[in-house]
Amino acid sequence: MSSMDSQSISRRSLARGAVAGAVLVAAGSAASRAEADSAGPGELDTGALHAAISDLSHPPATSAQLRAAHGTDHWYGTTGRADLTTGRAARPDDKFRAGSVTKPFVATVVLQLWTEGRVELDAPIGRYLPGLLPPGFARITITQLLNHTSGIPDHQGIPDTSTPEAVLRHRFDHWTPYEWVRTVTHGPLKFRPGTKQEYRGINYVLLALLVEKLTGQPYGEAIGSRVLRPLGLTRTLTPGDDPRLHGPQVHGYLRMTDGSLRDVTVYNPSSTWGEGELVSTVDDLFAFQQALFSGDLLPPRALDKLCTLPPADVVMWKDGSPARYSMGLQTATVNGVTFWGKTGEMYGYRTRMFSTLDLRLRFVLSYTPTPLTTDEDMINRVVTTLTS
Repeated sequence: MSSMDSQSISRRSLARGAVAGAVLVAAGSAASRAEADSAGPGELDTGALHAAISDLSHPPATSAQLRAAHGTDHWYGTTGRADLTTGRAARPDDKFRAGSVTKPFVATVVLQLWTEGRVELDAPIGRYLPGLLPPGFARITITQLLNHTSGIPDHQGIPDTSTPEAVLRHRFDHWTPYEWVRTVTHGPLKFRPGTKQEYRGINYVLLALLVEKLTGQPYGEAIGSRVLRPLGLTRTLTPGDDPRLHGPQVHGYLRMTDGSLRDVTVYNPSSTWGEGELVSTVDDLFAFQQALFSGDLLPPRALDKLCTLPPADVVMWKDGSPARYSMGLQTATVNGVTFWGKTGEMYGYRTRMFSTLDLRLRFVLSYTPTPLTTDEDMINRVVTTLTS
């Protein structure tokens, strides 16, 4: 586990300090509400939590939802607008794009297959997907894909989406997973596999292809039959080429360089196949989190794998900080509380799903920031409140 204190739970880095004295703006707008479903004396500071998500200026956002639990005390709050056209507030069963929260679902299926003896974690990916990768790449092991120590190089030949206008231009681009894999096979590897860590979505594209090879099913169907349907997660899915969110949903928006706001809810997620395309809800992710850490999906030896970091001498490739990604999850310790979970990002959406291993303190946060890149003020406020 990470031993670093006072860290924010962000997608790219867990090394930034949590905001120790975050200013919490009081709730009270017509678009804000809180639903308490407490069972016993409250341990959650629900007023502070609602204030933490109600500051929709830091970062600029159109909505936020938070479901949190401390022991038997549960709370849900929402603020802002799920749809700026209708003015409707978000609800806990509204669909949204959960981004890289896809990865724990994929990792869970891979570890289930491992417990069934259908895959060896120390085996090279080339054994299962022959001919897909160059020889040096094919020696990367399943473990090294799961915990982001593969050393696979950066993508080449993909669109530049560094501006909101470019995001809109490319929102309906279609990619197959094989086309996406080919953008990283130019070599050489960044580092010898297993010696350093760098978070890369392509690792999970390869793992999703592995799932398909071993199960004979589309990877989304394997997740459906092994995770979603057994848990009754009826509003979680992998959409494939479908650009729309069907049914009640939270809209995502981007602020253009001219200041206008554009709805980016409709978006072809094929470039995030296998690693970031999941559509879900706050309630479904909360239920998945409960089942995962309760051992309902994995036996103890597989759950241990899920929450095991690489050896101590494996550090982050770019800055040399301690490794923070395990086989499908990431970890951070804030105010002495160690969380395990996952962050997710898609254009117009941010998701944060974290828990202590004993499920004593946990939360799912979903919000819709409008800048293309944004700070972590909201998650910092939430985590600081939960751990204070």
